[in-house]
Amino acid sequence: MSQYAPKRLTPAVRQNSKTGELCSVPFRISTKCESCRGKVDFALAATLALLAAGGCSKAQPTSVLGDAAHPAPVHFYTVAEETARRRIQAVGSLYALEESTLSSEVEGRVAEVLADIGDNVREGQPLVRIDPEELQFEVERQRGIVRQVRAQLGIGPDDPPPSDPKKIASVQRAEADLFDADQKYTRAQQMFRDNLISQQQLDEAASRYQSTKATYTVALQEVDRLKALLVSSEASERLAEKKLNDSTIRAPYPGSIKTRDVHPGEYLKVQSPVMVLVRTDRLRARLAVPERWAGWVKDGVTIDLHVEAFPGETFHGKISRINPAVAQDSRTLEAEALLVNLDGKLKPGFFVQASIPSEKEEKTIFLPEEAVIYRYGVYKVFLLNGNRVSERQIRPAGQTEDEHGRRFEVAEGLKPGDRVAVAVSGELHDGAVVQEQPGGSMENAPAMK
Repeated sequence: MSQYAPKRLTPAVRQNSKTGELCSVPFRISTKCESCRGKVDFALAATLALLAAGGCSKAQPTSVLGDAAHPAPVHFYTVAEETARRRIQAVGSLYALEESTLSSEVEGRVAEVLADIGDNVREGQPLVRIDPEELQFEVERQRGIVRQVRAQLGIGPDDPPPSDPKKIASVQRAEADLFDADQKYTRAQQMFRDNLISQQQLDEAASRYQSTKATYTVALQEVDRLKALLVSSEASERLAEKKLNDSTIRAPYPGSIKTRDVHPGEYLKVQSPVMVLVRTDRLRARLAVPERWAGWVKDGVTIDLHVEAFPGETFHGKISRINPAVAQDSRTLEAEALLVNLDGKLKPGFFVQASIPSEKEEKTIFLPEEAVIYRYGVYKVFLLNGNRVSERQIRPAGQTEDEHGRRFEVAEGLKPGDRVAVAVSGELHDGAVVQEQPGGSMENAPAMK
């Protein structure tokens, strides 16, 4: 033996012969190598600390729940068929009730941007202002033209154009001149017949009459022209005012800003997009219904919806539209439901799972949620087999919530008369010995509360 090997090692743990306790005791080690002694002591220090920390402990007997000596307490549920109205399962997405790209209706430099992404806005709220200076000048120019035309017609700023042109002063003057010329021409004809005036004088009276008659006709035509010009000028004035008003882009309905595409100082052309506004106080759920259930979806039916963002919560909507045709590529029918979203909890773009009630009745099997175990993508239950349970894989057709609570509809894996075990506490395993808990039958309670 090497002279550096430990000479004597005393065990650190021993059993008390009277009590059976395991107790830690000091290690004693000796060696002839003084340089090694420190290294050995250090290597054992951690082990000694762990052994000493436990002090003395008694060995405790262990038991396995579900063995013959300790049967697992369970409740039982006897499988039975129920007549139930079929609920159609469909998936889809949420869309905003309205989504609009707001654009500029006038050209100009952006003076202010008054809203940004995520802002909630009310109907009519200003979002973007375009510099209105040039537009204000155009409004004043058009107003001046309107005032000038009204002055020519001899009417005030608020007076409507006269329906009878003879009420216009210029026409009245021309009419008076025509009447005077007509009277003079009539007298001249009589005087010519009486040989009181010459032919030349008669011709002069006739010429004056024709001239005043032409003047009267022109006066009537001028009134018609001025009235048409007034209509056109007032329309141009209103258009200029509209453009001035359009220099402030406003929200057409209450909603939220989805995107913003403009910044102060930019020069906008007509129809340049500035923002996208979405209305989310109500949402549309567009659902893809399998073709085989297309005939059972009805307009106006209230449906349940679930989203991954809020597990366990149920939202409600109402079928509002049904596509008249089935999509040939996916063999699904599109149905649209409207749902209220006043709190803004739901967002456009959410994936939704919908449960749609129908009039179709079928016999099916339901199990309470507590009886079904989901693990690693597999649904299973435990069936009674004598005094033991055996594991059985099932295929659910869906999950529903009614007056019995949350339940699974089972498509495959069970038959009427099977007895499904539900552990009172802990978990069951395949082959576990079980014992029914007194008063624990689930026969009259399809789902545990």
